[in-house]
Amino acid sequence: MSVNEMVRKSQDGAALSKQELVAMLSVPSDSPEAYLLMAEANRISKELTGNEAEVHAQFALNLAPCSCNCAFCSFAQKNGVFDKETEISAEEAVEFATQFERDGANAVFVMTTAQYDFGRFLEISQEVRRSLKPTTTLIANVGDQSPANATRIREAGFSGVYHALRLREGTDTGIPRVRREKSIRAFQEAGLLVGTCVEPVGPEHTNEELADMILFTGSFEPAYSGAARRITIPGTEIATRGMISELRMAQIVAVTRIGVPRTVPGNCTHEPCTLGALAGANLFWAEVGANPRDTEECTEEGRGETVASCRTLFQEAGWGSWRHPSRYYAARS
Repeated sequence: MSVNEMVRKSQDGAALSKQELVAMLSVPSDSPEAYLLMAEANRISKELTGNEAEVHAQFALNLAPCSCNCAFCSFAQKNGVFDKETEISAEEAVEFATQFERDGANAVFVMTTAQYDFGRFLEISQEVRRSLKPTTTLIANVGDQSPANATRIREAGFSGVYHALRLREGTDTGIPRVRREKSIRAFQEAGLLVGTCVEPVGPEHTNEELADMILFTGSFEPAYSGAARRITIPGTEIATRGMISELRMAQIVAVTRIGVPRTVPGNCTHEPCTLGALAGANLFWAEVGANPRDTEECTEEGRGETVASCRTLFQEAGWGSWRHPSRYYAARS
């Protein structure tokens, strides 16, 4: 089946098979077929959102060497990028969150490393929730949690979480795949919407691996899926594998949008780029504080984007901006 035929099949509402996703991922990234996929993904994303993209914003409560030792992460103990733990105060957290609210972020994310004290996370999160407008969407980005803790996250005022089963989970990370899957189920059973992603993509990942992950992310009706490339952390063992181009990333973002059910409105990529937006991404992130893709302690001094700069990137790719609380994390019937 040709790429044109697969696109028509998708337009007719039929689900695509793993083999068809592999075929779309296999065409050269600079081929007419790849550009057709990007154009179709762009059309789908704009149709689902009325051509209005979202920008979410994340700040970190702490920075610490992490024993999960994800090979791609600057927090990993084995990577030796950071050797001490630092935390921000509740007052600083409130300041970050309210600034993002003023900037017009469609959702505010609170991130911690996997070993951050859960009670402290809830305590600060409740302060943040009280400081924000009742309509502002608050999202957690934390480690794997039990069903009881997932419920406590919802009760603290969060609408959802970001949680991903990473590529080669359990091999390139110290976390068993089953633990990530259990956490996703626990979050959803607690009433939290789960945003996810095909990530972090490197040159070594096969098209079959990517297709499997696209199908997995679409299988549990997330708030959004999408795709993100691995950002090289200099000096780490995994850095020798290299990094894919933005053009290849755009192709994967496009195939993800086409392969995930239309009931999933969001399609993210990270880090923000115009090629991603052109290929159907309708969600970027602004960031301050610690960032697992950065070697700077404060990513706003390094790789981090602002809400305004993310919107500019979307505008350059022909997107408008949604100016209200996130639709992706809105309650569904």
